[in-house]
Amino acid sequence: MLDLYTIALGLLILLPLLGNIFFPYLWLDLVYFCTIVKSGYKLLQCLRRTPPVTLLDAFLEKVKKHPEKPLILFGDEVYTYQDIDKRSNQVARVLQGHVGLKEYQTMAVFLKNVPAYLWVWMGLEKISCTMACINYNIRSKSLLHVLSSCDAKVLLTTPDFREVIEDVLPILKNEGVQVFYLSDASPTPGVEALLGRMKSSSTDPMPVSSRANITPNSISLYIFTSGTTGLPKAAPITQRKLLIAAGMFGVCGVKPQDIIYTPLPLYHSAALLIGVGGCLEVGATLVLRSKFSASQFWDDCRRYHVTVIQYVGEMMRYLCNSPKRDNDRDHSVQRAIGNGMRTEVWKEFLRRFGFLQIYEFYGATEGNFGFINYTGKVGAVGRIHFLQKKMTMFEIVKYDVDQDEPVRNEKGHCIPVAAGETGLLVCKITEVAPFSGYAGDRKKTEKKILRDVLRKGDSFFNSGDLLMQDHEGFIYFQDRVGDTFRWKGENVATTEVERTLAALDFIEEANVYGVPVPGHEGKTGMAAVRLKDGLSFDGKKLYAHAKDYMPNYAIPRFVRLREALEITETFKQRKVQLVKEGFDPAIINDPLYFLDDSEKCYVPMTQEIFSSITKKKLKL
Repeated sequence: MLDLYTIALGLLILLPLLGNIFFPYLWLDLVYFCTIVKSGYKLLQCLRRTPPVTLLDAFLEKVKKHPEKPLILFGDEVYTYQDIDKRSNQVARVLQGHVGLKEYQTMAVFLKNVPAYLWVWMGLEKISCTMACINYNIRSKSLLHVLSSCDAKVLLTTPDFREVIEDVLPILKNEGVQVFYLSDASPTPGVEALLGRMKSSSTDPMPVSSRANITPNSISLYIFTSGTTGLPKAAPITQRKLLIAAGMFGVCGVKPQDIIYTPLPLYHSAALLIGVGGCLEVGATLVLRSKFSASQFWDDCRRYHVTVIQYVGEMMRYLCNSPKRDNDRDHSVQRAIGNGMRTEVWKEFLRRFGFLQIYEFYGATEGNFGFINYTGKVGAVGRIHFLQKKMTMFEIVKYDVDQDEPVRNEKGHCIPVAAGETGLLVCKITEVAPFSGYAGDRKKTEKKILRDVLRKGDSFFNSGDLLMQDHEGFIYFQDRVGDTFRWKGENVATTEVERTLAALDFIEEANVYGVPVPGHEGKTGMAAVRLKDGLSFDGKKLYAHAKDYMPNYAIPRFVRLREALEITETFKQRKVQLVKEGFDPAIINDPLYFLDDSEKCYVPMTQEIFSSITKKKLKL
């Protein structure tokens, strides 16, 4: 009998050890799976009600629970849950009564990172209207396009953007778009200042009847994405999708007592949906900064006792490249939630700033799926074990980079890659995982759908990204495909940059692509250009034109003059070889130019400039 007890005791001791050896992530997998199932069940319960329980309801519940708790910390300003609720009531009344916004209509906000972003959003939610979040870096043609694409009836901005607004105001008025400033006074004739009227409005709760017709598919927001080509596209964020995104903080273990820090722009889904939305869902406090600052980042974290930070890869690289301090590890941050962090930056960040739980995730604003690396495995964007695979209908399929399309077999179906191989990530479009497409752009919506992927008649969302899943189930981001690259945390649509460059009188055609640069996240813009016959390159004119018509992140840093621009058999521009050749003047025989802000001109690229860039002495 003693021997049996000894054997049983030995097995009890041995099994966990063997489990850790052969199934090292089993416990984390089970905990994460249970969390996802619980979160999914809660979501289903919310959406089944009539009207559904929305993020606004979650916010109002927190207002009742802890009205005096700080929701937004912004510089020296403190706004409680009750403050935001009352201000959003004032906003709702003015927009509904004075401005005349009706149910389901869209108002665009052209604002910097300010607390008003939140109370304007909640005010619109209270009258069943949609908020379009406009990137404040865009200008002229792009601005008019995004307003038109989401059918915005109203544009709300501030006098900070007076010149931008006055440039397009006659066109907006002609198209029936009302423009208002969120300020006490207006410097622009024909644009009313609304802030005074809002301040004098009642703070009493808005009647629930104002949002009685909301459904899970009602659109809360439009977030604009460059996608793969062309001008920004309006991705509709439904109430259902908003709840899923806002639930991510809970999945990552964020608690009501946490203080979250985000210096990311609120016009992006990461900051607004996951950051602000997550705080409202959990009931936490958000430290909002107008703009990211590497030098002030950790001082802010210490000042506000931050426990969770939001990031993009570029931001983390800046932090790692900032001068070292004795108090680098003197902070209370426990978690970092974000995407786009490279392996080498990840390792350096942990070495320098101490152990944090990193939750790297992958997802597209308009996409119908996503991944979270809940294990902390350095470099991975997610992990899929066999239980999740049954629930998430995604595939990684073979992709021909040169032809810019998936490889298909004799039956015309895509071919899944083996573990360890890189391929295009796609996810099946179903009732549970819908793809809403882009507002007002059926053609571009259709371009993001792959049909007959695994069998005839099916349809999958095309992520436009190349990923790899290893033998342990970890997923790694490899590269983007097609006509988009990422720089300074923004998607750059190359076709739009090409059109802008081709508008110059001396450029016949342009091929724009991203090239990797040592020490930088993403890829830096480069343009291969063919000049018109008999005309010469004008670096000053190109510089001025680019600055006038493109946001800074989209302006090519390098220009290469070519006698001819190669195309594929399907008449697409070839980019692969150009990307490989990069911007090294020792390799490239063509005339090569570099954007020099100090000279306000594209100047000839030299080996000295190249060396300064690669040695990280010259900032891009």
